[in-house]
Amino acid sequence: MTAPYVLVHGSCMCGKAWAEVAARLRTEHGLEVHTPTQAGHGPEVPTRQVTHAQVVQSIVDYVEAHDVTDFVLVGHSFGGTVIQKVAEAIPERIRRLVFWNAFVLLDGECLHDNVPEHMRAMLRGEAAATEDGAIVLPFPIYRDVFINDADLALAQATYEALYPEYVALFDERLDLKAFYALDIPKSYLYSWDDAALPHGEETGWYPRFGNRLGLIRFVSMPGGHMALLTAPELLADKIVEAGRD
Repeated sequence: MTAPYVLVHGSCMCGKAWAEVAARLRTEHGLEVHTPTQAGHGPEVPTRQVTHAQVVQSIVDYVEAHDVTDFVLVGHSFGGTVIQKVAEAIPERIRRLVFWNAFVLLDGECLHDNVPEHMRAMLRGEAAATEDGAIVLPFPIYRDVFINDADLALAQATYEALYPEYVALFDERLDLKAFYALDIPKSYLYSWDDAALPHGEETGWYPRFGNRLGLIRFVSMPGGHMALLTAPELLADKIVEAGRD
């Protein structure tokens, strides 16, 4: 039996960011696909000032409301921290975890522990200048670091579709003892052109975060951090490769 897929987006995005990936998963691979939006994300939300626990609970609530079982749970970027806690909450429903260029926190860590100091300082400084602590990255950073594999037109169009992210989420330390006791199969999918973190064994996405998961299936592909927008068909195919039995 083919497993459903639940795709969890990263920062400054909502479930619609997966639209082209989800379409290929449905039409070319015949899969049931869900793309929930995290609490505090997307358009017209009551507040962007949400806790990590509220973000996680919104995904758990979606899964339970739609009675999704025996599914592959995919997390991108910040979404990696989310699926770690979702796995703790509903392990019996999950067939496999797939981390795509995603943060994998150690017990007691926050996301900001895993990014360069200059990036932490920039994010905190930008957030301090807003009323609610929610920001969108300046376009030059988005253009050259996060969507470096896109032309200018696509970079501009996708930038306009981003939503402010509550930076305080990145400073929440997570208790992940239960996550590291789980025996759910795991995969790490790595887009090797991703410049959102400095390349290197101790600083980049992989092997740093993949190694934290123990036994994994490793899958790689060309493309940057926003491959869901720049290379959605290839990403969809690689997600299937990462999520297969």
